[in-house]
Amino acid sequence: MPNENVRNTDNREIPIFFAVDDGYCPFLAVAIQSMLDHAAPQYMYSIKVLNTDIGSENKKRIARYERENVSIEFVDLNYYIQKIKDKLYTRDYYSKSTYFRLFIPNLYPQYDKALYLDSDIVVLDDIAELFFTDIGDNMVAAAPDDVIQFNPVFQHYVEKVVGVADYRRYFNAGVLLMNLHQMRRFKFQEKFLYMLDLIKFSVAQDQDYLNRICKGRVKLIDRTWNRMPIPDPKIKPEDVKLVHYNLAFKPWHFEDILYKEFFWMYAQETEYFDEIQEIRDNYSQEDRAMDTQKHEKLKKLAKRESDCVGDDRKYRK
Repeated sequence: MPNENVRNTDNREIPIFFAVDDGYCPFLAVAIQSMLDHAAPQYMYSIKVLNTDIGSENKKRIARYERENVSIEFVDLNYYIQKIKDKLYTRDYYSKSTYFRLFIPNLYPQYDKALYLDSDIVVLDDIAELFFTDIGDNMVAAAPDDVIQFNPVFQHYVEKVVGVADYRRYFNAGVLLMNLHQMRRFKFQEKFLYMLDLIKFSVAQDQDYLNRICKGRVKLIDRTWNRMPIPDPKIKPEDVKLVHYNLAFKPWHFEDILYKEFFWMYAQETEYFDEIQEIRDNYSQEDRAMDTQKHEKLKKLAKRESDCVGDDRKYRK
C-alpha cells in the first residue's frame, strides 16, 4: 500500500511514478539510471513503482538505486484493482499496469503534483525541469503524440472516436505531469470508472481515456520532453531531453532504431546489461515480423472504429 505517512511538505520533493510488471524491470533500471545521471543534488526524487507482481530479486536490484536524495518504494496494487481488474482491457504486449497511472490522484492525496513516466524511456536532462513546469489549473501537461501527428489514420481516429477536437492536441500519456489536486477536484477516477463501463477504447486504452476526460484542460509541452524514434527534421538531436521508445520502437528488439545509442549507453551502466543483450539476441526475425504486423493491425483497428462513427468535423468553426 502507499505510504500514508509521506506528506508533500518539502518543496524540494519530486514524486515520480512508474508502473511495471516483473518482466519490464530491466528497462525500468535503464530509465532510472538515465534519470539519476542528470539528477540535481538539491532535490529529493521520490520514486514510486506501481505494480502487482514484481519479485523480491528485482526489487532488491532496483532498490540499489537509492541515494541520499533518491528514495524508491514498491507499491503493490493488487488490493486496489481487485474489483475492476477484469474490466481493464489490454491488447498485444500491454499489461494491466498501463492503467495504474489513472489511480495516482486518489492513491496519493498527500501530493498535489506528480510525474508519471513509462519505463521504455531514457532521460537526457534533469527531470526536475519538467516537474516545475507551470501547469496552471490544467489537469495534465504532456507532449503531442508523434505517432498521431504523422499518421492520417490515427488522426481521424482520435478526432472521431476519442473526441479530441484537433489531433494536434492529442497527447501521449507515457510522460505526464499530473495536477493531482485538480484531478481530484474534477473527480477524475470516478469519471474514468464510469466511462470504463460505457466505452471500450481498443486502440490506446488508458491513453484514450485520459485524452477524452482531460480534453480542454491539457497544457501541451515541447516534444523534446517526449521524443519518439520517428525522424523529424524540426527537432535537433542535441535538443532532446527525453527519448520514449514506445510501441515497437524498441532498441532491444530492432537494430535500426533512432536514438538507440542513448539507450545502450545507459543500459551498459546497469547490472541488467547482459540480460538486455540476451533479450535482443534472442528476439527472432519472426518476432520482429509480428511487431510490424501488430502496427498494421492497429492502423486497421483505428480505421475500422473511425468508420463506425459519423463525421461532423466539417461543421466546426
